Amino acid sequence: MEVKDKYRRFSEWKQQPHQVAPLSEDEHECPTCGTRFEGNYCPRCGQSCKIGRYSFKNALLLFLDVWGVGNRGMFRSIRDLLLRPGYMIRDYLRGMQMAYFPPFKMLFLLCTLSFLIDSGLNIQGINRYKLYMEQQKEYAEQKKAEAQSNKTLTEVSRATTMAIQDIMYETEEKIKDYYQFVMLGSLLVFSLPLWLLIRRCPAIPDLRLSECFVSMVYIANMILIYSLIPSLLCFSFKAESRFHLVVVLLAVIPIKQLSGYSYRGTIWRLLLALIPFIFILFLSYLAGALYVILTEHPEFLQE
Repeated sequence: MEVKDKYRRFSEWKQQPHQVAPLSEDEHECPTCGTRFEGNYCPRCGQSCKIGRYSFKNALLLFLDVWGVGNRGMFRSIRDLLLRPGYMIRDYLRGMQMAYFPPFKMLFLLCTLSFLIDSGLNIQGINRYKLYMEQQKEYAEQKKAEAQSNKTLTEVSRATTMAIQDIMYETEEKIKDYYQFVMLGSLLVFSLPLWLLIRRCPAIPDLRLSECFVSMVYIANMILIYSLIPSLLCFSFKAESRFHLVVVLLAVIPIKQLSGYSYRGTIWRLLLALIPFIFILFLSYLAGALYVILTEHPEFLQE
């Protein structure tokens, strides 16, 4: 019964919007502009009433604030994205924007942190990005060697197979170089079919496409936070892929909480939205491969 009661209270907490701290009733004098006021912030220049003499704690918070981490909204946003993601996004869309870290800024910060971790800021200090690309290159070389030794292939087919392996490797390398922009473009593309299916959802009956896009950015932030775990702990790439698959499946939870549909209604809408998204993603990959061919392998077209 105690566990059941705790779960009930946790479920109630998830649906409650963020509670803003009450105003201070003490009178303060702003050291910046000299205004006397009651409350937490100076109404003239906006300085906090808690500003005092410098300490190592203040210096650390200022350093973290440069990267957006010292902002209390960042920690609150991470907590709520892990525990109540859909309800948090709904609160943000309703106008509670000062309580949470901006979604796009958070996305770029998390992408940067992910790159740093993959570049060596992990428990083993290894460059996982370089190691992954080396493995992909070895795989491409292996396929080229198999094509070279295959006697059943004609010379033209053998050359074509080897060139395709080079093109696939270089296309993936280009995608990795522009990872943040590829992710934003993918989220925008996926937002359209998803919005068409949930724009009249019970929780937000007049959901806009722009709001759906912002929601997807926040959900991508949630996935990135979880995805930092295998990179930081240096999971094998196969285990990391399985972990990422499980994390992506967790996206059902925030969309269900955001829209107000049941899990069944959320899942079939997500699956339906994936069909045009995968098709467009495939065409985009082909366009990227064509760009690599035109810039790096023009001889392939001549052959």
